[in-house]
Amino acid sequence: MAEHEREQGREHEHVRVAVIGSGFGGLGAAVRLRREGITDFVVLERAGAVGGTWRDNSYPGCACDVPSHLYSFSFAPNPDWPRTFSGQEHIREYLERVADTFRLRSHIRLNTEVTQARWDADQLWWQIETSNGTLTADVVVSATGPLSDPKLPDIPGLDTFEGKVFHSARWDHDYDLRGKRVAMVGTGASAIQIVPAIQREVGKLTLFQRTPPWVMPRMDRPVTGAERWLHRQLPFTTHARRGILWGIRELQVQAFTKRPNELGPVEQLAKWNIHRAVKDRALRAKLTPAYRIGCKRILLSNTYYPALARPNVDVVASGLSEVRGNTVVASDGTEAEVDAIIFGTGFHVTDMPIADRVVGADGGTMMESWKDGMKSLRGATAAGFPNFMTIIGPNTGLGNSSMILMIESQLNYLADYMRQLDVLGGRAALAARTDAVHAWNDKVQRRMERTVWNTGGCNSWYLDANGVNTTIWPGTTTEFRNATRQVDLAEYEVLRPPKRDAPPKPRTATGKGKSKARTSKKVEAGA
Repeated sequence: MAEHEREQGREHEHVRVAVIGSGFGGLGAAVRLRREGITDFVVLERAGAVGGTWRDNSYPGCACDVPSHLYSFSFAPNPDWPRTFSGQEHIREYLERVADTFRLRSHIRLNTEVTQARWDADQLWWQIETSNGTLTADVVVSATGPLSDPKLPDIPGLDTFEGKVFHSARWDHDYDLRGKRVAMVGTGASAIQIVPAIQREVGKLTLFQRTPPWVMPRMDRPVTGAERWLHRQLPFTTHARRGILWGIRELQVQAFTKRPNELGPVEQLAKWNIHRAVKDRALRAKLTPAYRIGCKRILLSNTYYPALARPNVDVVASGLSEVRGNTVVASDGTEAEVDAIIFGTGFHVTDMPIADRVVGADGGTMMESWKDGMKSLRGATAAGFPNFMTIIGPNTGLGNSSMILMIESQLNYLADYMRQLDVLGGRAALAARTDAVHAWNDKVQRRMERTVWNTGGCNSWYLDANGVNTTIWPGTTTEFRNATRQVDLAEYEVLRPPKRDAPPKPRTATGKGKSKARTSKKVEAGA
């Protein structure tokens, strides 16, 4: 049971751990805490259901580009994936099932948005303001994820547009696209799934492309009934399948991180993929990237290029620069009359919105401390923010494998972090040392210098406003797992509550009386 504390005359809840978010990171953290014997925790979710990005992204054609058996928790294998690459609805169902299987529902607070988390140096805990009241927590685990807050470009005149406007992650299912003139802005992972899904029903589709992506064939197929039966009857076959998928991607990492020139044959295959689907030379030229494959995330689709070759689709090889009434205008001057504008322009990745709501030991926000770029220790803890851990923090992203592997490594780090606090005993907090944070990030950025993400000649969403790659991990998942297996206390400062002068002991008239101390379940904040 959670304790209750009293703050400024009103009671509020106190928990050992508060987890923010209920996607893969948040639910994974909750499961790991329970497995460590920690039950005094809550999961704070701003929406009305669990699922994170797989709840929010429900656009037509939404699916994962990582194989199903690898894009799932190792501790919660699913023998019943219907396809080798799963659609959004199946991944969301999987996360709902994880919440039920591991009995997490009683810990989850839906429709509870964190508006601020402030470190209390006297109490060594976090004061958390939410849309449903206040609570305090010894440790905060932020699992809001990098793909949670849509990014809309600042387009002059957009506010005067009389038609429908929405982001791919906030799809309006009530709006009927049939016969409409639609502008699709962006050519990232979401757009290449949306375009073929809506092309057949819209009247006219105008795609605004700043930079073409490299698109490879999607080797997707139904998982047969025999395969599913085998995985149910012999669970080790599910683990073996996952292991093979993982191993293949581990072997590919060297080309991305150390020898980008080895990606040449892959690039030729991608060019062949364009050539076989697009016969028009001018369109092929628009769709062929001028940067090394892998510099941006390699996308997978068998239907994107054929959809672009259809007569009701126009590809404008220029970004959207202005809206005049119902006319959209590209940077190269191309104009089109449209009824709806759909933005597939990504998310706030290198400027996580939650960072603006977290106030650290020096009274500044995490966003302010990251004004020159996101930095953390082993992708988890930031200097100046004791007992605050991020799941999928800076430089924990992957360019060619499953993020669930990285999440589980960070859950290992979280588990040992909690063990270290137990070993310390009493009220204690761990604060990442500034020199340790800098040393870790210097090492990461040195390794980043020769990767395809830095040398491939593109400007990707992996890079922050300063052109620094604060998103991707420049190594294998095995290396990251080893780096996060245990907490090195030498990289942290141990904090204890500040000492106070002891109050004078009460005396009787004779000066020899004694007063019995009484323990209360309700504690005065600051006492």
